[in-house]
Amino acid sequence: MYMTQLDWEFIARYAPLYVEAAKLTVYIAFWGILFALLVGMVCSAALYYRVPVLRRVIAVYIELSRNTPLLVQLFFLYFGLPNIGIVLSGEACAIIGIAFLGGSYMAETLRSGLESIDKSQAESAASLGFGRWLTMKEIIFPQALAVSVPGICANVIFLIKETSVVSGIALADLMYVAKDLIGLYYRTDEALTMLVVAYLVILLPVSVAATLLERRLRHAGFGN
Repeated sequence: MYMTQLDWEFIARYAPLYVEAAKLTVYIAFWGILFALLVGMVCSAALYYRVPVLRRVIAVYIELSRNTPLLVQLFFLYFGLPNIGIVLSGEACAIIGIAFLGGSYMAETLRSGLESIDKSQAESAASLGFGRWLTMKEIIFPQALAVSVPGICANVIFLIKETSVVSGIALADLMYVAKDLIGLYYRTDEALTMLVVAYLVILLPVSVAATLLERRLRHAGFGN
């Protein structure tokens, strides 16, 4: 069988490298997704309220972000910006790249959530003297966020998987370690097995948590 053919001594020797690489992957994913969510909130609110100038800027941003590969964006940040005097660390470039890509997906997801909320709620809040910001903060956005949870969770998993390309700017993430071991020792099966296991360890808890959260919100009456 395949599992008995693996060199377990090799796996035991180099597994700690994957542990360290997984920590870096989680670090980049956490901050990148957090900033992506913040960008998505701002953009979705501007689209919802149809702010004239911002709508055009955001539309360009979303098209640019979603229609260019993340690796190209990372290359621009890491190799292009130094040509104009802006030098960023590899980790900073990775976080910015994930946030830039993820922000557009989060914006579209949250915008759909906002548009699903009945307009009469905003009108009722205005009749009670609520300002636009307070209405959004206390009434509209919490409901939209709950409705958007399935899409947000899907985006989170997508962005965690997208971190696999940050090895292109010499960051020692999981993919970088796997390629390095394959190049040095030609132990493809062992290196890829550890890579798959590492991503499963990261992604399965996120997927399970997302499923439980969706069920809880569904039972609470959201997302129906």
